[in-house]
Amino acid sequence: MHKDNHRERLHTSVAHDPYDARHHGSIHIPIYQTSLFSFDTYERFTQAHANEQQRHVYSRGNNPTVRYLEDKLAELEGAEMSKCFASGMAAISSTILSNVKAGDHVVCIDQAYGPTRHFLQHYVARFQVETTFVDGRSIEAIETALRPNTKLLYLESPSTMLFQLQDLAACAALARSRGIVTVIDGTWATPVFQRPLALGIDLVVHSITKYISGQSDSMGGVVSGSKELVGRIAEGEYMMLGGIMTAHTAAQVERGLRTLPLRLERHERSGLKVAEHLLRQPYVLRVNHPGLPSHPQHELATRQMDGTSGLFSFESAESHETMRAWADRLRYFKIGVSWGGFESLVSANPTSEDHGVPGARSLVRLHIGLESPDDLIRDLDEAWAQTSASEASAAAGRSGQ
Repeated sequence: MHKDNHRERLHTSVAHDPYDARHHGSIHIPIYQTSLFSFDTYERFTQAHANEQQRHVYSRGNNPTVRYLEDKLAELEGAEMSKCFASGMAAISSTILSNVKAGDHVVCIDQAYGPTRHFLQHYVARFQVETTFVDGRSIEAIETALRPNTKLLYLESPSTMLFQLQDLAACAALARSRGIVTVIDGTWATPVFQRPLALGIDLVVHSITKYISGQSDSMGGVVSGSKELVGRIAEGEYMMLGGIMTAHTAAQVERGLRTLPLRLERHERSGLKVAEHLLRQPYVLRVNHPGLPSHPQHELATRQMDGTSGLFSFESAESHETMRAWADRLRYFKIGVSWGGFESLVSANPTSEDHGVPGARSLVRLHIGLESPDDLIRDLDEAWAQTSASEASAAAGRSGQ
């Protein structure tokens, strides 16, 4: 399907639901704020309990409001089944645990989300699961790291600090030839701009907290894929670990989901405009944005994604202290973690060497929100002018002493 046609169909998918007589034609599915569901006969209770993932017995297993969101996300992802969790890390950790056991080996890209790397390197290592971290840009490096006991290949494309990509079709083909399950964190691109399952990936996880919700008021995660793999997670780690999404949260996320394609089109346009502006600034050495022709994997990005979102980073030769002082002067960019909401954010990372950036450089990550990109660009320029003037004044003072 042509990219533009796919985008238009997504607008219909998120905005339209068939008439639902069960809920009196309500535009939104009601919030089923209940812990359990009762039955008029014991026989019906027994039948429901035997298939709890499809029937409503107890909201820790299946809630109608949450189930609606799961079905909607599965439709967008092109998946047979989705399961929503209380956070992105709940979805990620449950998905990993479902696919490994003592004695197994995992290959993970070295630029994966920090808590994911920690979970693999330290937490599951307590249970004799070993992980090798590799440069995900190289399919050769991934293949070299595989072992006879490798059971899981964990990807994140693009990664969310340096925005490096993996060739998803090549990774999926390699893993499938060895009987290895592939998992990707697709939070950055969302199902609007990237559909990993269509490229052969087995499971896709997202932090719903980010773009899918889009309002910076909800925490959640989701895993999507085949009924076999997601069903195993649902019956196992989802039920046992209890990291469930509540009905109220699902209703909040559903509200944000209605505008996901529309919001991402704005994030994409504004993000590219700001990134292109930064390319010309004297304090910027490199802009890490896969939508820019200067990105070393731009061709791969255009081949396996339908668009780009509003999160990117840049590298600067200025000190961490200087970039933090610059961030303090920004008016429209709030300082904070996370991303994907309506607001613009800045994070001047003091540990850029942990992400493959030379220690002499600063790494700054920006999330471009829904504000006017012209206002954001003006804000960036004015903050830098003030910072430069302040540093020049301080240097003059030191030289005059």
